[in-house]
Formats: sequence, structure tokens, C-alpha cells
Amino acid sequence: MNVVTTAIVPIVLILAAGVLLRRRLLTEPGFWRGLEWMSYRVFTPALFITSIANTDLAVLPIGPLLLSLAAPIVLVAGLVVALRRPLRANGPQLTSLVQGSIRINTYIGLIFATTLHGHEGVATFALASAIVVPLVNVICVSALAAYGEKSSSLRHIPVWREFLENPLIQGCVIGLTLNLVGLPLPDFIAATLSMLAAPALACGTLIAGAALHFTLRKRDVLDIGVSTILKLIVLPAAAAAIAIPLGATGATLTCIVLICAVPTAPSAYVLASRMGGDTRLMASITGTQTILAVVTLPVVLLLVNHIVGNG
Repeated sequence: MNVVTTAIVPIVLILAAGVLLRRRLLTEPGFWRGLEWMSYRVFTPALFITSIANTDLAVLPIGPLLLSLAAPIVLVAGLVVALRRPLRANGPQLTSLVQGSIRINTYIGLIFATTLHGHEGVATFALASAIVVPLVNVICVSALAAYGEKSSSLRHIPVWREFLENPLIQGCVIGLTLNLVGLPLPDFIAATLSMLAAPALACGTLIAGAALHFTLRKRDVLDIGVSTILKLIVLPAAAAAIAIPLGATGATLTCIVLICAVPTAPSAYVLASRMGGDTRLMASITGTQTILAVVTLPVVLLLVNHIVGNG
């Protein structure tokens, strides 16, 4: 399978289209906020519902999936906090380092999962997201609550509320419920959800391109370097080191590595702005990782497949 032509090139082209549209044609910020809202709260949850509801969950190893994802994320987050003093990072900087080291761009991961494993890939990635999204939100919100800039003008959201109101988690729960109950959706509802799910991948990638932003200071080189190495290399390597001995293969192994190897999501900037994080550093980390991941993602996936193939 030619990963470059089937996954990388389309992602690069759509990201570039997002940059061009945002800079030249659709320059109104309100348009992109609206599109992000639709993608995050409508299109992607619909994709998760339809994918999970129609997948045979019995063939997915939930145990290895949970352990291979949760353990590396908690360890990397703990490592970042432990590095605060050596890095001489203040509180808001530390929160951006934490988000930059563990937060995921769901849209980019979905494109790879779809290209490499089709419907099974989407469903497996959605289930992986059901594990990673709440865990990452709990860690990131907790870090911002502890280390973010304290200001009466900033809106602090309880962790439990962030969890319950997350539309990606809601989509996973609905899909799991429909699957486990075995209740088929009426044809008109299933068709409606399928139509709503169709724009998720393209819109999400356009949004990621439109959100690319770089404003670097000399100090940022260290912060961006640390978070990028941890996110794009260390985290997926640690996940693979746990998943492979547990027997994960095929779409499961791909999605475990993939969800850990995707860059930080633009939504990290929104959370940073809401809870007193370093928004300028967060935007720079997100932009740098998105560009570098175009190269690192396929390399990591190919290395893991090579190791499994020779194992």
C-alpha cells in the first residue's frame, strides 16, 4: 500500500487548501469558528456513531487497546511535569507543554485510519478516541487548573463537565450503546447520520490547515522541541512497545500507534485561552507539529509494521 499517495499527499493538499482559503479567500474568523463548531459537534460525532454502531466489537481487543494507550499518555504527562524545573518553564508554559505532548488531532488520525483500514479503521480509531479523549481532557484540564494563569476573567470549567459535554465522547457512547443493544436504526436516521458524517474528514483537515500559526521566540525552540519529540516520537514508540507484546495487530495496532503519533489539535489553543495557558506558545507548538507530522507519521507507522513483520 502506497501510504504517501493515498494518505500523505491528500492531507498535504487539503492542509494547504485550508491555509490558502484562510489567508486569501475566507478570511473572516467567524466562518472558521463556525466550521470548527460543526465539525466538532456534528460531523465527527456522526462519523463515530455510524462507524462504531456497525462494527463487530467482539474482534477488537479492548484490554490491549486500553493499556497501550492509557499508560504511555499518563507517563508522558508525568514526565513533562517533572521536567518543569530543568526547562525553567512557568505555569502557563508548562500547560502548553503538557497539551503539546499528549493532545491529539482526531481529524488527521481519522484520515490515516480510513485510508489504511477502511471502515474497520474508522471504528477502531473511534474506540481508541473514546479512551484517549477523556483521559487527555482530564489531564490537560487538571494541568491548566493547577498551573494556568489565575484570572477572574477566565472561565474555569470543571473536569467532569468537560468530560460529559465532549461531543466526541458522546458520539462514542451513542455508537457503543447502539452496537451493544443491537438495535438497528431506522433507515432514514441511518442515512441522515451517514450524510452528516461524510464531511468530517475533509472539513477537519481544512480547519487544521487554517489554524496553522507560527510566532516564535528564541525560548520557544526548546519548548517546541521537547513537546514535539515527546508527542511525535516518544509517545507512539511507547504505545507500540506495550501493544506489540500484548498481541495487537492489523487495524488495532495501527490505530494505537496512530492516535499517539498525530500532532496536537488546534482545540488545545481554545482550552488554553479559556483556562489561562500560554496561547502564543500553544499555537506555535500546534503549527510546528502539524507540519512535521506529515513526515513523522508515515515513518512511525512503517517502522512499526516492519518490526511486526519481522517479529
